[in-house]
Amino acid sequence: MNDAPPPDTTPNHPWGRMPGARDDALRAETLRITQPDLKRRAVMEKSRGRLVAVAAVFFLLFLAVAAKLTDATILNPLKPAPRVVEHFVPDPVTIPPPPPGRASIIDANGQILAVSLPVASLYADPRQMIDTDKVAQDLKQVLPDLNEPEIAKRLASAKAFVYIARTVTPAQQFAINNLGVPGLSFQMTQVRRYPLGDTAAQVLGGVDIDEDGVAGVEKFFNTRLNTNTAPLRLSIDVRVQAILRDEVAAAVKTYSAIGGCGIVQDAHTGQVLGMVSIPDYDANDLGSAPPASRFNRCATGTYEPGSVFKLQTASMALDDSVIHMWDSFNTTHPIPIGRFHITDFEPKHYWMQLPDIMRFSSNIGASRISVLIGKDRQRDWLKKLGLLSREPIELPEAALPQVQAENRWGRATVMTVSFGNGIAETPLHISNTAVAIVNGGTLYKPSLLASNPGDPPCTGTTVMQQSTSDTMRKLMRLIVVDGTGNFGEVPGYFVGAKTGTAQKVAAHGGYVKHTNYSSYVAAFPIYAPRYVVYIAIDSGHATAATHGFTTGGWMAGPSVSHVIARIGPMLNVMPRFTDVEAINASLAIPAHVPAPPGAVPLGPNNPGEPDNIAMGDTPAKPAHHATREAAAATTPAAPGWTANAASAAGLRHDAMYRVPMPAAASAHAGH
Repeated sequence: MNDAPPPDTTPNHPWGRMPGARDDALRAETLRITQPDLKRRAVMEKSRGRLVAVAAVFFLLFLAVAAKLTDATILNPLKPAPRVVEHFVPDPVTIPPPPPGRASIIDANGQILAVSLPVASLYADPRQMIDTDKVAQDLKQVLPDLNEPEIAKRLASAKAFVYIARTVTPAQQFAINNLGVPGLSFQMTQVRRYPLGDTAAQVLGGVDIDEDGVAGVEKFFNTRLNTNTAPLRLSIDVRVQAILRDEVAAAVKTYSAIGGCGIVQDAHTGQVLGMVSIPDYDANDLGSAPPASRFNRCATGTYEPGSVFKLQTASMALDDSVIHMWDSFNTTHPIPIGRFHITDFEPKHYWMQLPDIMRFSSNIGASRISVLIGKDRQRDWLKKLGLLSREPIELPEAALPQVQAENRWGRATVMTVSFGNGIAETPLHISNTAVAIVNGGTLYKPSLLASNPGDPPCTGTTVMQQSTSDTMRKLMRLIVVDGTGNFGEVPGYFVGAKTGTAQKVAAHGGYVKHTNYSSYVAAFPIYAPRYVVYIAIDSGHATAATHGFTTGGWMAGPSVSHVIARIGPMLNVMPRFTDVEAINASLAIPAHVPAPPGAVPLGPNNPGEPDNIAMGDTPAKPAHHATREAAAATTPAAPGWTANAASAAGLRHDAMYRVPMPAAASAHAGH
C-alpha cells in the first residue's frame, strides 16, 4: 500500500485539493524554519563578521608595510652604515679612472688634421681553445691580412693573452663573434687618423701603437693631447698648406730636384701658416715612410743659405751706421783668400753702393762690408736674431745651426758668412729673421699654435731700428723690380725679396760641382708687409726654361710668385692697382745715392777696407760719416791683398768642410 499523498495535494491538505479550487489557480508553498536553523544562521553571520575584521586588519598591516617600504626605498631611502659603504667602494688608488681619449688636432679654421677613432682590438686566451689551427683558418677568412702560420703559432702557446689584430672593423667584429670560438675577446681602443693624408705630415709627426707621440706636434704636445680632450688648434691653414705643397712639389718635379721646402709666416706674429717639406708621406702610414720623407727640411735640415743672408749683412751694417747708402765698395776684382777667391756670379767691375750690391747680389761687396762690421759685431747680431741657436718652435726636431766656434771665427769666416757661406742654418731661421727685417724690426718666436679670441697680442723683441727696416724693404723691392728677384713679382702685390744660391756641401767635405741649393725669400705687400714666403729647391737641374741656370731667382722665384698670387685672396690680401705710382715712389731708391753735404763717403779715395790688410789683422773701424773729413782724400786703391795659407783652414766649419776645395774651385754663391 502506498502512503504517499496524491501529486496535486498541498501540505495542509495532503490527501486532496481544497474544496472549490480551480485547476489553473496559483499554488502557494509554506516554508518552515526551525529553531536550530536560526541558531546555525546566527553562528555563520558572526563568523563572517570576524573574517571581515581580520581581513581588514591584515590589509591595514600590508598597507602600512608598503608605505614604510616606499618611504624607506623611494621617498627617504636609508643610507647604509659607513663601514658597509667602505666594504663595497673600490680603492681609487688601485683602480684609477680610465684615461681620456687623445685630443684631436685642428687647423686655424677648425679643419681636423688628426683625430682618434674608437676601434676594437682582437685578442685571445689560447688556454680556452681546442683546435688552434682551425681557429687560425677561420680568422684568416674574416681578416685576410692575418699571417695564418704566425697566428696559429701564437694560439698554440701557453700564454693567457695574445694579440691577434690591433684594429678590427665593426663588420669583422660581428663576423668573429659569429664564429662562436671560446677564448676570443675584444678590447676597445683608439686609432689615430689623419684625414688629409700628407698635408702637413712632417709638422704633425705621428704616434706609436699606444698613441704616444713620436715626432712633430704629436710628440711636442704629447702630455697635453693625452690629458686635455679639447682640440689643439694650430696656426697652420690647410688652404695655404695645400697651395704651398702644390707649388713646391711641382718645382721639385720640374727641376728633378732631390727635395724642396716652403714656409709661409705672418709678418706681425711669426705664426706659421704653412710648412712644407718634399718628399713627404701619408701621415696614416708613418711606419712605412722612408727617412728622406720623414725628414723635415724646414726645421731639421741645415743648409748654407747663400745670398739671402746678405739681408743680415746689410741690416747689421745699416743699423749700427757702419755704412751708409752713399758709400761705395771695391767690387772691381775677386778677393783672394789663400787658394780660394771670393767672386761674383755676374761681376760688374766697378765700385758699388749698397743698392747695387743687393740687386746684383755681389759677394765681393758683401765681403767688403763685413770686414767693416767685424767679428764681434757680426756674432752679436747673429746671436740677437737667433741665428746661433735653435728656433723655439713647437717641433722637437728643430735643429741647431752649424757655425764656427768663436775662437775660430776669423776674418775669412766673417767674409764668407756675409754672403751665406761658411754657416748652415735651417730654412725656418731664414724665414723668421726675414719677418723681423720687414715688419719694423720686431723678432717673434716662430709658432705653430693659433691665437684664440681674448688672447693677449703676440709680443716680440726689437732687434733693429724702424729706419733700418724701412731701408731694407726698399732694397728688397729694388731686387724684384730691377735685380735678381724679378721672377717673384706678382702684379698688384708689390713683392720685395732676396734670392740665394749656395753650392751643396759633399758628405766627404768640399763642394759638389754644379749642384746648388736655390732659395728665394719674399714679403708682400712690401710697403706694409703682411706675410713672408720662403721656398728652396735642393739640387735642382737646369731646364730650357731656366736657360741653364740653377740659381734661386730662376728656380724658386716663380714658385714664390705663384704662391703669393694664390694665397693672397684667401688671406684677404687683394692686389692693389690704385696709387701705384705713389707706392712705387715711396719704395724707390736712386741708382746712385748722393752723399749729403759735409759727409765723406767711402769710395775709391776713402776705402773702408784696404786690400792690403792681411787676414790675421783686425781692420780699424771706419770713421763715422761726421768725422770722415779727416780721412785722406787721395788714398790709392791697392791692387789686392792675399791671405796667408795657414788662416784659410778656418774658412769652413769642421763638420761640413773636412777637406779643402780644389784649387780651381771658387768659393762663390750666385744670385
